[in-house]
Amino acid sequence: MTEPTATMIDQEKLYKSWGLSEAEFKIISEDILHRLPNYTEAGLFSVMWSEHCSYKNSKNVLRKFPNKGKRVLAGPGEDAGIIDIDDNQAVVFKAESHNHPSAVEPYQGPATGVGGIIRDIFSMGATPVAMLNSLKFGNLDNHHTKYLANEIVAGIGGYGNCIGIPTVGGEISFQKRYENNPVVNAMCVGLINNSDIKYGQASGEDNLIIYVGAKTGRDGIHGATFASDEFTDENKTQRSAVQVGDPFMEKLLMDACIELVQKHSEWIMGIQDMGAAGLVSSTAEMASKAESGLVLELDQVPQRETEMSAYEIMLSESQERMVLCVKPEYKEKIIEFFENAGLDAVVIGRVTTDKQYKIYQHGELVTDIPVAGLVDDAPEYVHEGTMPERLTKDDYKHQFEPQINSLTETWLQLLKQPNIASKEYFYRTYDSQIKANTVVKPGSDAATIRVRGTNKALSMTNDGNSKLVYVDPYIGGQNAVIEGSANLIASGAEPLGITDCLNYGNPEKAEIFWEFNKSVEGMASVCEKLELPVISGNVSLYNEFNEEAIYPSPMIGMVGLVKDLKDVITQGFKRVGDAIYLVGQTNDDFNGSEIQAMQAGDVKGELNPIDLEDIKHTQANILKAIRAGVVNSCHDLSEGGLAVALAEAAFENELGFDVTTELSAVATFSETPGRFLVSVSEQDRHAFEEYFENNLQYLGNVTQRATLKLTTNDFTAELTMSEALNTWKEAIPCLMK
Repeated sequence: MTEPTATMIDQEKLYKSWGLSEAEFKIISEDILHRLPNYTEAGLFSVMWSEHCSYKNSKNVLRKFPNKGKRVLAGPGEDAGIIDIDDNQAVVFKAESHNHPSAVEPYQGPATGVGGIIRDIFSMGATPVAMLNSLKFGNLDNHHTKYLANEIVAGIGGYGNCIGIPTVGGEISFQKRYENNPVVNAMCVGLINNSDIKYGQASGEDNLIIYVGAKTGRDGIHGATFASDEFTDENKTQRSAVQVGDPFMEKLLMDACIELVQKHSEWIMGIQDMGAAGLVSSTAEMASKAESGLVLELDQVPQRETEMSAYEIMLSESQERMVLCVKPEYKEKIIEFFENAGLDAVVIGRVTTDKQYKIYQHGELVTDIPVAGLVDDAPEYVHEGTMPERLTKDDYKHQFEPQINSLTETWLQLLKQPNIASKEYFYRTYDSQIKANTVVKPGSDAATIRVRGTNKALSMTNDGNSKLVYVDPYIGGQNAVIEGSANLIASGAEPLGITDCLNYGNPEKAEIFWEFNKSVEGMASVCEKLELPVISGNVSLYNEFNEEAIYPSPMIGMVGLVKDLKDVITQGFKRVGDAIYLVGQTNDDFNGSEIQAMQAGDVKGELNPIDLEDIKHTQANILKAIRAGVVNSCHDLSEGGLAVALAEAAFENELGFDVTTELSAVATFSETPGRFLVSVSEQDRHAFEEYFENNLQYLGNVTQRATLKLTTNDFTAELTMSEALNTWKEAIPCLMK
């Protein structure tokens, strides 16, 4: 194929199909290059200036997040964030979205998303120890949704299980808005000794650039551009933009890179994953961070297809590839090291001081552009936001009032709602115990893994109730962070920091941008209050199908430190006779709730303001009580409120309860944030109550009888364990048939 000339690209505006606007092309031509870019150069700019790589529509909003803290060793800008956990150890974590590829190729899309996020962790020198994911699908009354859910879960499990990293937690939810645009967010957590940390930099004149891993093919070309565009009926089958993964190759690459960092750290100056935008993003970003230049020789790049153009080689997103910056004197040792591991390792370039990005192929200079032009000079857009019209209507001011004729019936109906019902049907696909470090498996508020060689553990969670963000972006955003923090607190962990995936529609639409901006402001307000730095993350915009956007869907990934394994705790009741408490005040919080979605068929209405000082105080006291050893179980209240939390706490060990509350039946389904359900030994009741003054209510006791008895000020309900548990466990398998 003959490539279009620079003049053709300009006159026929071919760059528009790659996602560049006329104004952007003018900046590239007139201000950066002072000439028209050739075909390869235009391609490089198009991917590097895509939203996925440059964050041009979101940078100004992301600056609202706090990202500093006394434990933060690396924050945004690296492949992953790093937080110190004492004893010369650190935890490394990040989340990434793979929404568009998963809609088009529901097995390979999520599989390669998992592969990419794992590489982000070991590129920092860390050993990946756990995976989590956050998945949002359409309603399960739809055949296509069932297909997507099965394939996406299989892709995540199929890749992760092969590599030997346990998938320990996550979340799955269902709403019609995700029918044609599922949300697939993957998170990876790793451990590292502080002395082994590596950064993605290409520094030092004449240091070498070495390509390691799988060969380059034509898969995934323009994947970053594809991820920065809306879906329509026409482009929803764009499979060429989706990569194909090889988990066995990734395992070889991971083990080799970790061994290299741990045993031969002095050989390498920098290391980076070839992720979105492939070879161009990894090498250009490494040069940008070091304020250096690069010369690349494409004839040296290992290729698995013939006659690949410079454009194709540079933009390919073939998986399982890394870039290293190494000192020349270690070249032979590094190549031999990787060859012994069964991997390609070749020198493809060198570091220069002229700050230019030069690419040669077949002896010809095919690209000569400033590194800063590619990486740092992408435009930054500040959009005007407008409150969505739905939020201005009079009926939005009212609090939804649930109708209950039978507490028993409503309780059972809620337990089988897909957003509340057991997700075991899906997560049983994952190996959650490989490596034998998993202390708390999927199914509790947070997963927990031990830190080998110490008495410490790490708890981790994914959270994001998009229904609440849709009805009230600011307070819904606050709730996402509060929920994540509460999950860690309830597991006995001190929350350390946050990674995020921010999934929204088209930011160029004023109402979408307003939702994005307001929800980030809400999240940031809680991060500031709870001193939670945002150390890494990802923005996924343009999540629309035929111009209908998904719900605004921020996912909060959070990791916490358990200082002593004796403090590890789960949500399930442990002993007959234990006292049950509700910590925190219950208000009328039904807008955006599961009971509103179930009874009204939709969610809407203002959310009540959240007292962040009270949230902080309550969470701190829960953690103190757990560390004092006076708590036997702890569960934060979220979807479905108190009634659902009680049932979930009973299911873990199939212990019943006899509970009486001064609340009304309706109030037991309120979703007021910041509350906890706690069980305590009778002898510890006084010690426990001293932590909370009047901010708690004694509810009753754990019973041996296999019944769930709940008495409110207006109803009594008594469910048998078998009826309640089967309703909760079988709801999703029945829908998936």
